[in-house]
Parts: sequence; structure tokens; C-alpha cells
Amino acid sequence: MVDFSLSDEERQIRDTVRAFITREVMPLEQEVLRNERTGAPAVDPSVLRELRDKARRAGFWGINTPEEYGGMNLGAVMTAILVMETGRTFVPFSFGGTADNILYGCDDEQKKRYLIPTLEGERRSCFAITEPGAGSDARNIRTRAVRDGGDWVINGEKTFITGGAEADFVMVFAVTDPGRGADGGVTCFLVDRDMGWKSEPIPTMGQWGPASLVFDDVRVPAANVLGEVNQGFPLAMRWIGQGRYIIPAHAIGAAERMLQMAVDYAKIRCSMGRPIADYQAIQWQIADSQVEIESAKWLTLYAAWRVQQGMDARHASSIAKLQGATMANQVVDRVLQIHGGLGYTKELPIERWYRELRLLRIFEGTDEIQRRTIARNLLKGHARLGGIGE
Repeated sequence: MVDFSLSDEERQIRDTVRAFITREVMPLEQEVLRNERTGAPAVDPSVLRELRDKARRAGFWGINTPEEYGGMNLGAVMTAILVMETGRTFVPFSFGGTADNILYGCDDEQKKRYLIPTLEGERRSCFAITEPGAGSDARNIRTRAVRDGGDWVINGEKTFITGGAEADFVMVFAVTDPGRGADGGVTCFLVDRDMGWKSEPIPTMGQWGPASLVFDDVRVPAANVLGEVNQGFPLAMRWIGQGRYIIPAHAIGAAERMLQMAVDYAKIRCSMGRPIADYQAIQWQIADSQVEIESAKWLTLYAAWRVQQGMDARHASSIAKLQGATMANQVVDRVLQIHGGLGYTKELPIERWYRELRLLRIFEGTDEIQRRTIARNLLKGHARLGGIGE
């Protein structure tokens, strides 16, 4: 039988995080909205560091980081649940003590220079595979790395790189053996900013601040290869696939908070002598939103459970990501509609979420890519209908 309950400890962890987000993080929302109007950073980095330090003192550090590195190692399911909690606010807060999953593949020397400082918050990384003109076609990599003595020389451009403007090192994927294709001819390199790559921020309609990265004869020591030469593409797919369930988890938190705003507003907003909550048109929007949120929630937790069990979670994660992204956009649109003209103003955070959540249908694989993946898996027999827990 399937057990949907949380243990007492898990429930306590969730409730503690919810209280922390409500008490410590949500009060910064008005500051974020004010700063957006002036073009200032959403929140001063020192404030975010203080919040992470406060969370660490309370025991929340490295929620999905292995215990050998000082993390909590809560597992994918609890990680998803906690991301739902942090998703209840648009303040760009996240718990410290985490690193990209492929950095755990560093050798001992690389761990000292990259993994450990990243976990401690002393260094910031970014993941760079997307290129201009390639978009979601991760195999269409044109950035080249050519061996020159004990070094590799990298030339190329990456685009829409999350954290690229702030990172001080990048995990960049480049073609090292053009004749072998993506699966056997791409290598991942750990490249410090002071080795010569440049970044340029890309303005967007929401909070996400990606960057373009340019590599012009950037010389990288052979010791900075992550994993094995020509085996970088499987690393990239591991990075992309491992945490895809995080995206809908974040969307669920935002959607639940906005739906509660709509419920509360519908009770007090009167039209033609009655609260609008009495009208079927409003009730159906609220009901549909609840159904879609719950559907996305269980699809997301199922994908996280497969990750936690060491099972192949790619198909389940694509389903969760597609449903979560479309759900969030439908919910925020209904919530704005329920609030009417007020929802369209900057007095409320709804318009902010409207812009921010639109990204989810593009970020980390578009809706179209997810549909292609799901259909292909069924048509080729990689996934089948009617299975439970398989």
C-alpha cells in the first residue's frame, strides 16, 4: 500500500521551514517590489547571507547534501516539500550548503577547489550548455575545446546561463572530439572566471537574470576536466534530469499561496450586493485551480520518490515539469482575473508572479520538449501505461 503520510519528524521539519519563510523571508517582499521599480537588486546579498546563516544555526543547511559534507541529506521527497515552502514567496531565498550534483564527481583536488567552497558559500558556480540558436537542443553544441600541450583552449558562446553574471567558475561543456557526436565527444570543464571568460547579463521580463558567456581562447589546465574526457554529455544529462522535479515543486508553493489570496479576496470583494465568492464563475476558477495544484503536487512527489529510490525518474519528471509549469500559469491568470484591475497593478505581487512563472514553460526544457519526451518514451516503449511503482 502507498503511505501518503509524513512522519512526525518530517512534519516538524516542514512546519519549521514554513514558519521561517513566513516570519523571516516574506516580510522582504515589499522591499523586492520597491527595488524592482528602481532597478536595484531584489535583495541585498548581505541580507540573504544573513538569512542563510540564521537558517543554518537553526539546523537547515544542505537539505539535500550528503551527510559526509555536513548536509542534512533529507532526500528528494523532503527536498521537494521544502521547495514548495520556499516557493510561497518570490524573495530569492534558498538554503545554503548545496552544490550542483555533478560537482560530487570532482576528484579530490577539485573538491578542495570547487565543491567544498561552493557548499560553504565561498564560491558561486553556473552550468553552461545552452548555446545561441540551439535552445533546448542540448546535443547541438558548437563550443570547441582543443588540446594544446597540458592545456585545453576553449572557444565559443553560451547563452541564457542562470547565475552566469555572478559566478566565479563555470561548468562548461565543449566539443573535444567532433567525430564522435555528443554522446562520446563532449567534455565538461571547470573554468574559473580569472581564466578569461566574459559574461553579459540578459534583461528579462521577470526575476530570472541569465547571462551570455563568451570564451575566446580561454586556456584551461587538463586537471580541470570534470569526469573523463569525451564523457561530458552524460554528466550534463545527469545535471538536467536529477533536479527537474524542483521546478514544479517551486511552482506549487507559489500557486498555493496565490490561490489562498484569491479565496480571501473573493470573500470580501462585493459586487452587486454580494461577495464574489457567491458567484459560480469565481467558484469554478477556485475549484479548477485546487484540482490542478493537487494534481501537480502528486506528480511532483512521485517523480521525487523515484529519484529517492534510485529509479529512472526522467519520464516522471517530464510529466511533473509539464503539468507544474502549465498549472502555475493557469492559476496565476485566474487569480489575477479574480482580483480584477487590482490584480493588474503593482500594489499586489500577483503581476510579479505572472511574469516570473511564465518562465517555467521555457526554463529547463520547454513545454514542447517535455511533450516530445513523454510521447517518444511511450512510442518507443521506454515507458508504458498502467504501471504503478515500476
